[in-house]
Amino acid sequence: MQIATPYLMFLGDVPDRLAAKTAYGIADWRPEWCIGQMRLPGCAADLGIPDLTLPEAVAQGCKSLVIGVANAGGVLPEHWVAEIVGALEAGLDVASGLHTRLASVPAIAEAAERHGRRLHDVRHSDETFPTGKGRERAGLRLLTVGTDCSVGKKYTVLALEKGMRARGLDADFKATGQTGVFISGRGVAIDAVVADFISGAVEWISPAADANHWDLIEGQGSLYHPSFAGVSLGLLHGAQADAFVVCHEPTRSTMRGVAHPLPSIQDVIDLTVQLGRLTNPAIRPVGIAVNTQALDEAEARALLGRLAAEHGLPATDPVRFGVEELVDRIVADFPA
Repeated sequence: MQIATPYLMFLGDVPDRLAAKTAYGIADWRPEWCIGQMRLPGCAADLGIPDLTLPEAVAQGCKSLVIGVANAGGVLPEHWVAEIVGALEAGLDVASGLHTRLASVPAIAEAAERHGRRLHDVRHSDETFPTGKGRERAGLRLLTVGTDCSVGKKYTVLALEKGMRARGLDADFKATGQTGVFISGRGVAIDAVVADFISGAVEWISPAADANHWDLIEGQGSLYHPSFAGVSLGLLHGAQADAFVVCHEPTRSTMRGVAHPLPSIQDVIDLTVQLGRLTNPAIRPVGIAVNTQALDEAEARALLGRLAAEHGLPATDPVRFGVEELVDRIVADFPA
């Protein structure tokens, strides 16, 4: 699909910034596409870009309203419908990463038809995927895995793509979530794929490649999360990862949206190796990526030092401190 840019980012009335992680991801990695944001009363997220009304956005050249939220279940709140219809009436296309299809809401479908506007459901694909086969295929693959949801898996692979390319490595980001698809313009939202075909869909987005080519595959959820472990496992098997990076947020005690305790980094390393060996017996960890946003710099650096010593792996915050150490380890473990 081709979503017309630039965007007006719709944040609705989300309760925190994590609920608007799609919008933040697009604004962080494609800021030139984001003209402004549209927020409803009570919204607790702020992208730091201008708040615009629909007429203001259209006057500034905006082409699409992007629903930049990621809520539990991917539902479209009923009280947002009038705002979306207003955007269509103002002359904007609408793009969404929610599970709810825009055209399944009669008022939205009718407004799009009446005004000749396009509706984009990024989470849904018209592609038909096979079941995963688990056969060895050429090329190299890295997958980000997590101790929880929303801990930086996408940001880590995007930072790695930039860092690895700067070192002359052949590396491509492979999107598996709605935000990644918005950012890269391609990919598959894996959590919307029928369960039997998840691993096959990952094999499809990361096919055989040159021997030294890296596919950097965006992870989803956590193998320990009771809500999303099935998606995480299908991703792991389909990726046939040669290498993985564990992503972690150090201030949490329970996983997001549930009461289950956060697993340790070592728990995640051990389980990822155990389960990943089904499709790649040589799978190995190459680093730890920590979201240190809630820590001051001294605390962050101290934590990263402790984790590196404890696990014998480079540990960094890819956004705050860069990915040089991770790239060094990748180059050392997988010489061309």
